[in-house]
Amino acid sequence: MCDVSSTAIPQTVRSGRGPGPGAVSANLICMASMVAWAAGLPAAEYLIPILPSEQIGAIRIALAAAVLLPVWLALDGAAALRNARWPAGLAVGSLIGVAAWFLIIGQSHGGPVTAAVITASMPVVAIALEVLFDGRRLSAALLLGLVLSIVGGVLALDFGAAGAQVGLGALFCFASVLIYTLGSRLTVTAFPELSLTGRTALTLTGAALTMMLIAGGRMVLGGPLPDPALWGWPQVTALAVYAIGGLAICQLLWIVSIDRLGIGLSSLHTNASPFYVMLIMYLGFGAGWNWLQAGAAVLVGIGVLIAQGVVPLRRPR
Repeated sequence: MCDVSSTAIPQTVRSGRGPGPGAVSANLICMASMVAWAAGLPAAEYLIPILPSEQIGAIRIALAAAVLLPVWLALDGAAALRNARWPAGLAVGSLIGVAAWFLIIGQSHGGPVTAAVITASMPVVAIALEVLFDGRRLSAALLLGLVLSIVGGVLALDFGAAGAQVGLGALFCFASVLIYTLGSRLTVTAFPELSLTGRTALTLTGAALTMMLIAGGRMVLGGPLPDPALWGWPQVTALAVYAIGGLAICQLLWIVSIDRLGIGLSSLHTNASPFYVMLIMYLGFGAGWNWLQAGAAVLVGIGVLIAQGVVPLRRPR
């Protein structure tokens, strides 16, 4: 495994000097990643009734990888693909694939509320990894920003929909968060010779192969086969949005933001995603406006700004 101590946290973050000149664009990229991910969730509702969860995951990730691989080839050339460390890339990608599968299992057992609450722990997991592996120092600003982000994420949830078997669901969801955070970190740090597009395409290919093996194994063991009669243009369009926007574009922007901000600070943005889902449902599907979620998103945003030193805790002298 390569030395990741110099790449996991940007220099301005490690040195404690506050955000660099690219912090604004990096945060906007991370926000765009969360919006793209949130846009895929309404689209998924068209697919859930017609496909088992592992087949949805396999088709979605495979389509996302199929979109990014030609982009990688066009940007970096065939030599980059030939010289890439494919075994390592596929291994790291398998973490992302397993994480996606575990999240679907967790949501099926515990419901969407359980999945969202446990996902709100991602900043804690991400920053803990940076403390363990990168020597990150926990400042008062970082801790306060972390608390505000988590509180905002929990407040943004809809607690009206509870699921059964919450304990088992929570266990799978937490395992998903841990594995996905580690996989995202390794995507950025383990392949310094590749462009960010290359790192994303390489690991998504590994995730796709992993999910196809899982889905294929389930069908061999007697699971249901896809029914072409259930597919129409609404389902095809939903799959394109869910895979290309909600994963290919989302994951690429996510990896770019991690490269610029670090996994810890980037993960603070994830707790604003319930607000983005609500906003998309309000603008595109006529759903109601939720002021609690809007206020919670503001709280998450304040937490992000405090953690990065954009909003100082002490007035400069």
